[in-house]
Amino acid sequence: MPTSIKMTRRDLVRAAGAAALAIGAPAIIRPALAADALKIGVLVADSGPAALFGPAQRAAAELGAATINAKGGILGRQVEIIFADAGASPAEVAKSAVKLMLSDKVEMIFGSHDSAVRQGVENVVKGKIPYIYTPVFEGDDCSSNVYFLGEVPEQELQKTLPKMVELAKGKTFYLVGNDYVWARTTNDKAKKYIADLGGTVVAEDYYPLGAPNKFENTVAKIKSAKPAIVLQTLVGGDNVNFNRTFADFNLSDDILRLSCLLEENTLIGIGKDASKNLYSSLGYFADLDLPENKAFIGELTKKYGDKAPQQCTISKGLYDAFVFAAAVTTKSKSLAAKDFAAAADGVQFETPSGSMTMMHRHTAKNIFLARCEGTKFTVIDTFAAVPTQQSCT
Repeated sequence: MPTSIKMTRRDLVRAAGAAALAIGAPAIIRPALAADALKIGVLVADSGPAALFGPAQRAAAELGAATINAKGGILGRQVEIIFADAGASPAEVAKSAVKLMLSDKVEMIFGSHDSAVRQGVENVVKGKIPYIYTPVFEGDDCSSNVYFLGEVPEQELQKTLPKMVELAKGKTFYLVGNDYVWARTTNDKAKKYIADLGGTVVAEDYYPLGAPNKFENTVAKIKSAKPAIVLQTLVGGDNVNFNRTFADFNLSDDILRLSCLLEENTLIGIGKDASKNLYSSLGYFADLDLPENKAFIGELTKKYGDKAPQQCTISKGLYDAFVFAAAVTTKSKSLAAKDFAAAADGVQFETPSGSMTMMHRHTAKNIFLARCEGTKFTVIDTFAAVPTQQSCT
């Protein structure tokens, strides 16, 4: 039976209130901290294609640190954040990770960035310190002393695809994605679930990342093929452009779309006129009606007011990383790799999206299926504690 080391819902709400007293000070973090502060390197997108998320990532990390510090810190030491840019090339970010370890003397690294950067960081960290990777990703990684908090394809698809088939009253799928590892891996796994449902994939198209894709050719083929559902594994601007083009072809009334990486910022870009019958499957939405989430968003609003960075699953994960690390070290009493790994397995911790449980270095969590209503999400189904089907020893 899994060991449960919890920050309870009541603890989370209370700690968020106490954190409000600390979060007003900058979290790269204050000289007033003792010399024995526990330094944590946090990799955020300050530049590059994902820089839109950088301010929200920083805000979530700062609140995570303040919340944990208000409860006594980690191993009795106050947490100090050292931020570094994850938006550069994988080689440059790997150099930053080396500097974090050797010069800044960080004892853990948390990261919210793409998989190419993750692999570069893994290659230099080499399991020497815990590395907690937080965003949506493709899975199938068991690198030493790395812990994964983000959604994997199995979680996003295994419960939501049957629901989409029910809503669409059809089992034919058209797959469209960017031509890189996350999209292709997600679609490969989707094909297995679709086959299990007795469905068929009528076609699939892939587009290069970063190109000025408009998707007219694919949308024309979708119009001709008339699938029940379009499964999208597009990111950023491509997600925006595809859905706008789809709406321009007047296909929204008859064909449902499911995206595996559609969060609040991208939906705003898509716009209300292009979001009809568009759905998203993720582990977090900023409007979740949960007390933990209301406390999380409330504290950010207190600090930033109406300029609070828009939270989403990509940024919120860095808050979760602090809660997870605190829960593990409550049991491990150490950051040594073997001690941390032994204590992590089975640890349960409360987050703004509900309870999560670390199993085999991946995280069982709630998955939410949301329908787009203009530029907002409405959760229509919640799948509790969905396992990852990943397993690392």
